[in-house]
Amino acid sequence: MYSRSSEPVRFERDCAAVLVPQGDEVTLPAGTVGYITQSLGGSWTVFVEGNLMRIAGKDGDAIGKDPPDAIVLPEGASDEDVERLVWQQLRTCFDPEIPVNIVELGLVYGAQVHAREDGLREVEVKMTLTAPGCGMGEVLVDDVRSKVEMIPTVAAADVELVFDPPWNRSLMSDVATLETGMLLHGASAPRRA
Repeated sequence: MYSRSSEPVRFERDCAAVLVPQGDEVTLPAGTVGYITQSLGGSWTVFVEGNLMRIAGKDGDAIGKDPPDAIVLPEGASDEDVERLVWQQLRTCFDPEIPVNIVELGLVYGAQVHAREDGLREVEVKMTLTAPGCGMGEVLVDDVRSKVEMIPTVAAADVELVFDPPWNRSLMSDVATLETGMLLHGASAPRRA
């Protein structure tokens, strides 16, 4: 779900938010008025008093929005089934300023599922940022971790932020280059899972 709108909202309760792009956590009090500027991956970017704020999916009720649907995993699902769900979840993670998911942006270098003896799984994700000093880095890492851990049977997600190799535009998919308006002449971006 994506929306580039200016839908007005009024916060019905105090709500945790993250200041974009700094990454600072703030609390918006009940009664605060703003505008939704982006609605992607089950979270919202809201313009409030001259600042962009990211509202997590679990707090959607504060602005009159439904939380994301629960993830369903068929009984007896294989590690490969879980890995497919991991990549689906990664595609619901967005930088609050860019309307392209982190997989298409080329920020995810890998995701591996490891079965445990108790029947649960652990997931390792290696990802990067478009710029090492990005204030939203920890916010994106937390978003990835929480969304992967929503998958049934996933006990823990270890999300490692790496900067080698450094991100560059050639890592973006064709979809991302078209969406962001940075189509590279004649370059073909590698596909991610």
